[in-house]
Amino acid sequence: MKGRRLDQRSAGLLVHPTSLTGAYESGDLGPSARRFVDFLASAKVAWWQMLPLGPAGHGGSPYSSTSVFAGNPNLVSIESLVEDGLLDASDPSALPAPNRGDKADLVEGEARRGRALSVAFERAKAQPDVMRALAQFAEQQAYWLDDYALFAALKRAHGGVAYSAWPEPLRTRKPAELQAFASDRADAVLFEKFVQYRFAKDLDALVRHARDKNVSLMGDAPIYVAHDSADVWAHPEIFQLDASGEPTHVAGVPPDAFSDDGQLWGNPLYDWEHLERTGFGFWIARLARLFETFDAVRLDHFIGFSRYWAVARGAKSAKEGTFHDVPGKALFDAVFRSLGPVQLIAEDLGVVTDAVRALRDHFRLPGMSVLLFSFSPGAHAEGSRAHRFATNSIVYTGTHDNDTTAGWFSGPPDNASASSRAHWQAEQGFAREYLDVPNDASPEACARALLIAALRNHATTAVVPVQDLLGQGRHARMNRPGIAEGNWTYRLKDGDLTDEVAASLARKVEIYGRG
Repeated sequence: MKGRRLDQRSAGLLVHPTSLTGAYESGDLGPSARRFVDFLASAKVAWWQMLPLGPAGHGGSPYSSTSVFAGNPNLVSIESLVEDGLLDASDPSALPAPNRGDKADLVEGEARRGRALSVAFERAKAQPDVMRALAQFAEQQAYWLDDYALFAALKRAHGGVAYSAWPEPLRTRKPAELQAFASDRADAVLFEKFVQYRFAKDLDALVRHARDKNVSLMGDAPIYVAHDSADVWAHPEIFQLDASGEPTHVAGVPPDAFSDDGQLWGNPLYDWEHLERTGFGFWIARLARLFETFDAVRLDHFIGFSRYWAVARGAKSAKEGTFHDVPGKALFDAVFRSLGPVQLIAEDLGVVTDAVRALRDHFRLPGMSVLLFSFSPGAHAEGSRAHRFATNSIVYTGTHDNDTTAGWFSGPPDNASASSRAHWQAEQGFAREYLDVPNDASPEACARALLIAALRNHATTAVVPVQDLLGQGRHARMNRPGIAEGNWTYRLKDGDLTDEVAASLARKVEIYGRG
């Protein structure tokens, strides 16, 4: 590990690459990402936290990916393809749509960028140096790339339908049928490898630039994978599936203070007994892949490494589930034994049991503390007020899953119930009192106060969503859990991250000892 340590007092910004500015329909890993690193360096910010970088799922969700090893084709830099002579900048028909400036266009943009990548691939085949580099990359990454490229090519050949709807020999990976497809569609399989090669090339360039600027990168590992993924298709033995490949039970969480019915996520569950018998190879390989890029990795839903909530497939409600233990200690013993002292972050939000705390603390993993969650009436009794946050933790103003700070202070959502409105009124009133902000202060002023509270906090690392740095309102929210459409489209505009913003943030970082 070459980057910043989490036990050093520091600051970070949270923004996904698709939200960056740039010439095309969404941000990517090219020049706009390197310019963002330059901004972080000038602002004395040590960490850039991203959401998962895998191929996005429905609606552009980075948390529902077709692979935990592959990269998102939407993040491949068009400018880099032009620079390397694989696209012609004077041919607009070969390029994605231009940046509209208001939101990231992830769904239509994926199709347009896919066409550009197809053009680039045809040009690449005429360049021996490129094809040699592609072959070398494919050989080095064969342990995951062979399965992923075949899966992606099969999915494209079947019109994008879930693999569970493919013909049985392909669905169940009959060797003869797979070999026949790979032979007949060799070019299509190679195209998928080319896309991953270009993704890796762009990401490697970004990592080198970040190293040069002393900026560290923080990644994100969702605990569960999508059923319609190369991971489940290629490794059904590590999941709880029936003979036809369908999940016997699916993931979720039980009812709690936030949901009377709980949450039914639908992801297949791991066969933890099989994983333990095989030395947790899947998880070690997965984390090793992430640490090729990142200096620290957030483990999403860390609670699920202590125990998981299993709901029978077909159940109508998450209420019908049961808890089952996970060999979490054995897992992390194996991870650290194999990978060394890598930096993992426990996303320990939700109902945290003594067993979860014990697992986190045994491995001295920093947890997460969210300021916007610390103003509820019960927070003081639970020890979750800001002044009681653990030193070994990451303090956030908010996350990608909740409203922006200015949005939260501006009022409850329009569709909020009467009780929710009353609850919000009490919380934001106390928040203003806690932050010593006047009752007539604007939401933007409240966002500035919460940013200061995060930087001032004794938690070693403070991370702020870029929307909160800019005091942006509800329109800038990244995700609304439980709502399927309209998420993940937030995008910065040219002129948002000015030299003045960088200088102001750098001074705050300096004042609060996070440089």
